[in-house]
Amino acid sequence: MTRPSAPPPENQPSSQRPPSPRVPSPKAPSPSGETEQLRATAEQLREQVSELEIQARARPRIALAEGVLVERYRLADAQAAFTLLRQASQRANIKLHQLASAVARTPGPAPGARTWFSGRAPHPLPDLTALEAGTLDASNQGEVLGAALHRVLAITGAGMGNVQLVEDGVLRMVKHTGLPRQFTDYFAFVDGKTSCARAASSTTQVTVKDVATSAGFDDERRRVILAAGSRACHSVPIVDDEDTVHGVISSHHDRPLTDFTQAQLHALHTTSRALGTWIKWHQHTVLVDALEDLHQLALASGR
Repeated sequence: MTRPSAPPPENQPSSQRPPSPRVPSPKAPSPSGETEQLRATAEQLREQVSELEIQARARPRIALAEGVLVERYRLADAQAAFTLLRQASQRANIKLHQLASAVARTPGPAPGARTWFSGRAPHPLPDLTALEAGTLDASNQGEVLGAALHRVLAITGAGMGNVQLVEDGVLRMVKHTGLPRQFTDYFAFVDGKTSCARAASSTTQVTVKDVATSAGFDDERRRVILAAGSRACHSVPIVDDEDTVHGVISSHHDRPLTDFTQAQLHALHTTSRALGTWIKWHQHTVLVDALEDLHQLALASGR
C-alpha cells in the first residue's frame, strides 16, 4: 500500500510549496453605485426627520387630550385615554390629532351627563356639485379633499398639486398628487414665505408665474420647488360661507404661467367655497359625532 505523502513543512522554500489559492480583493463601489447609496440614505433620513416633526407637533395635543380624559372620566392612565382616542378616531375615519385637538378645545359634557351634545341642531349637508366628482361620501375627509384637488387641477391644467389645512396657526399638507417626497416632506408644515401662506393670509388667489424669478421665495424654498419640477404655482384659499379660511389648494405647473381667465378664477373660487363650507360642516357634524362617540366609549369603559 502506498503511504500518503506528508504535507510540506512550513519552512519549505516557497518555490517548492503548492501555490496558495487567490482570494479576490473586494471591489470598490463604482461612483454611480456610491451616489445611489448616498441618495437612498438621504431619502431615508428625510423620511425619518419628517415623521419626527409630525410626531413632535402632534404629541403635545394628544398628551393634553389624554390628560383631559384621564381627569374627566377617572381613567387608569394616559394609555387608557390614548386607546379611547384611537378607537373613536378610527370609527369616525378622522385623524387622531384632529380628535385630540377637538377634545382639548371643546367644553366638556356636564358632570354625570349621559350625552355630551344633547339637543344639538343638525347642520345641513353642503352642496358638493361644484367639485364635479359625482357621488361622494361626505363623511370621508380624504375622499372629498381628493375630489377638490382633482377639480382644481382640471381647471388650471396642472398635473401636480396639494391641499393644506389650517391647524394651530400653520398650514399642514393633508393631500397631494404628482409631487416628490422631498417636496411633500419639506412643505409638510408651512407658516410663511410661500404663495400658499400669502393666499391664506390675504384670502385671495395668488399666482406665481415663474418660481425661478419670483421674489416670493428664499433660495432654499425655491430650490426645493424647482427640484420637484414645478416652475409655477397657483394657490387658492379655502373659505367657507362666512369667509373663514380653512386652508389652501395649490396647483403646480411644469412651465411658467400666463394669467388665468376670469372663468377659471371664478371656477376656482366656487370650488374653494364649496370645500370650505363642507369643512365647516365636517367640523360641526362628523367631528362632533366623534366626540360624542368618545364620550360614550369612556362611559362604557368605567362600568
